[in-house]
Order: sequence, then structure tokens, then C-alpha cells
Amino acid sequence: MVFPFIIIVKIPSFYQTYEPLSILSVFILIWVNDTFAYLIGKSFGKHKLLERISPKKTIEGFLGGAAFTLVTSYLLTYLYTENNTTTINSTFWIVQALIIIIFATLGDLVESKFKRSANVKDSGNIMPGHGGILDRLDSVIFVAPFVFLFYQIISYVS
Repeated sequence: MVFPFIIIVKIPSFYQTYEPLSILSVFILIWVNDTFAYLIGKSFGKHKLLERISPKKTIEGFLGGAAFTLVTSYLLTYLYTENNTTTINSTFWIVQALIIIIFATLGDLVESKFKRSANVKDSGNIMPGHGGILDRLDSVIFVAPFVFLFYQIISYVS
């Protein structure tokens, strides 16, 4: 569990400069994905994503979270390029959003599987109504290594 948090600290050092917006953008995209997957799934969800692992997650929620995450990543293109001199384009942000969509959802599903195996509903009670700290960080744990790998590939190619 420590490895992803070590990796996420290295993300702002993209392009050998310190870019704090890069780490903030990863968290923003994760939060947008999680929030809108929940809202869309709760409002319009009819088809279960993986009912045995996480009975409340729906395909509609996944697609809704994905759509809002992609729109947010496109909007971040303008925020980032306004405050930065690097040549990061919208394709970079879209690919990063796709990585986040896939691995945030996988992280959430894996954590749900662990909870089901242990017969627990929440991973803790520090945050009432939110399922515990691990429930809030499960997406980050899976996303961080893959976003870091993507940043490394981009810096190697350019």
C-alpha cells in the first residue's frame, strides 16, 4: 500500500520540473470519476457492472463517470496550458483520463472484493458514511503507478 503513495509524490516531477498541477489533476479526475459514477449510477443505473463483487455499481454509473472525467480532462487542458509553458495537449489529458477511468474503477472493484472476502461492509469508521479511509483511497492506490508509468513513457518519447 505504501508503493502507490511513494509513486504519486514523484508525479509532479514530470519533465524534470516541479508541476504541482499534475498531481492535483490526478486527484481531480479520480474524484470526478468516483462522484459522477455514483450520481449517474444512483439516478439512472439499471444494469449491474459486476454484481458479485460490488452490487451497487452499474454500467450506467461507469459510463457516466467516464464521460464526466473525459470532459473534465479536456477542460484541464486549458487550465494547465494557461499556467504552464510545456507543450502538453488535449490528447495527453484524454489518455490520462482513460487510464484513471479504468484503474480507478478496478481499484474500487478490487477493494470491494477484499471487503466481500472478509465479510465487512466498510473498511473503517473514521469517515462515517464514506466507508473508511481505504474506501476513499482505493482508486488512488491503483491509479498512481499507471499514471506514473504513463508520465515516464511520455517523458521518454519526447
